[in-house]
Amino acid sequence: MQRILSRTRLRAGHEAEYERVHASIPPELAQRLRAAGVANWSIWRDGQDLVHLIEVEDYRAMRRALADDPVNAAWQAVVNPLLEADDDYSGNDDGVPLVWTLEGQA
Repeated sequence: MQRILSRTRLRAGHEAEYERVHASIPPELAQRLRAAGVANWSIWRDGQDLVHLIEVEDYRAMRRALADDPVNAAWQAVVNPLLEADDDYSGNDDGVPLVWTLEGQA
């Protein structure tokens, strides 16, 4: 299981709307995320900055699986206007690089 940290940024003034749409994501989207190997996805907000912790079997495979998924595309159409930069699920990023963990040192 991979733990991936990712960051996104909200457009100014869209904080409340972002939290509203994330109060409960569509059940179909949750099913697609789980089918793509996501065990958990947590999001924290600090002002306009969003930090995502994604626990997933294979991050790149998950993004490839969701890139052309119509349920994910519909969700991105809701969320992307709230963000400073769209996420189209293209590319081969690995999230924010991990520097250190206590459990890795123990």
